Amino acid sequence: MDWDWGFAWQILPTLLEGAKITIIATLLGFVLAAVAGLILAVLRRSKTQMVCVPAKAFVEFVRGTPLLVQLYFLFYILPDAGLTLPPLVAGVIGLGLHYATYTSEVYRAGIENVPRGQWEAAKACNLTVRQTWLHVIFPQAILPMIPALANYLIAMFKETPLLSAITVLELMNQARSIANYNYRYLEPITLVGVFFLVISLISVIGIKYLERRFGAGAGRGRALS
Repeated sequence: MDWDWGFAWQILPTLLEGAKITIIATLLGFVLAAVAGLILAVLRRSKTQMVCVPAKAFVEFVRGTPLLVQLYFLFYILPDAGLTLPPLVAGVIGLGLHYATYTSEVYRAGIENVPRGQWEAAKACNLTVRQTWLHVIFPQAILPMIPALANYLIAMFKETPLLSAITVLELMNQARSIANYNYRYLEPITLVGVFFLVISLISVIGIKYLERRFGAGAGRGRALS
């Protein structure tokens, strides 16, 4: 259990390579989650049952099953159906779709918080559906959501070690490989913990800023009067 600084410095470059994959997977996954979540939120508001029911069913199914099972399905089971995804692609899709179901709830709550009068004012101004969403509803709904979305970004970042289960060479997978090869677990696992802690603390500071910047401005936007 003695800490070896020489070994720690020796493995640091390899861990940093894994850290880059972790960050890339997180950012790409969150972009997918943000876009897909918004689409799901809009679909769930549809008055057409053939549109809203499948969207609701998808959200409940994904939220009701573990992310690890979904990753295994994408990487190990889809090839049996003729669709083989590279490990990182499967990981990004898995993270993105899983968290899209959560971001969709954030979007839905934000959209429903827009006063009904804004919808009626947009209709009275003869705005198209596209203009109503882009210029009236989204500007008022999305800004107050930013802190909540940032929280899910951090949660996704801390879930990335699960990608090691589908052979993605992210930070945890690199650390485990180093530990198994050298029979030393203290340094690689500790460095992984420190990395996640530092990034999480920096992210928390960023969220606090976003809450002050946008939380206080909830409800402000390009409202129609």
